[in-house]
Amino acid sequence: MSLISPLTNHSIPDSEICNKATQLVAEVSPSFLCHHCIRTFLFGDLLGQRDGLKCDRELLYLGAVMHDLGLSDRFQGEQRFEVDGADAARAFALKHGLSDEKAEVVWDAIALHTSVGIASRKQPEIALVHLGASADVLGIRITDIASETVEQVIEAYPRLGFNTAMTELLTTQVKRKPQTATLTWLAEVGRSCVHGFISPSWNEMLDRSPFAE
Repeated sequence: MSLISPLTNHSIPDSEICNKATQLVAEVSPSFLCHHCIRTFLFGDLLGQRDGLKCDRELLYLGAVMHDLGLSDRFQGEQRFEVDGADAARAFALKHGLSDEKAEVVWDAIALHTSVGIASRKQPEIALVHLGASADVLGIRITDIASETVEQVIEAYPRLGFNTAMTELLTTQVKRKPQTATLTWLAEVGRSCVHGFISPSWNEMLDRSPFAE
């Protein structure tokens, strides 16, 4: 298995909508999160090259850079943060001239970016946001990228204490709207980081249903 080449010809797309998306994310997100979103694009783009996937790099960038909008104060609502962010990004995309079809790809990329086993089966722009985020957060498939390339990405967009800062941000989400953590990976964040957090078990949810059997 060969590693991808060093970081060349992997600049951020320079279209007007991509520049505006970058500006929006920088306005509403702390620096550590903004950097994570850009690294998500770069790692996803690089893994796409490694896997021989052809994609619309503009759509990939829009999905990657805006994938955590739902964690910002401006765009968080009462849904799962992935869905809040997807709704905000789709509205942004439509406002700035993307077609309904392309805006829907951006929505799917963001809404599904934490969906292990699902996002990777979707079209490249969606799969690569998931792969890029997974590589940056958990190191999944990071060894498929040459180590010097990873170092270049992190030097350009430092992690800025990402692990601790992201955990604190997700913990805040779970505390504010615990109902959205049920049956999701955020329930693990709650159990690990929120004192007294209780997520209903499968049996408890069945017991609350109106059906005896």
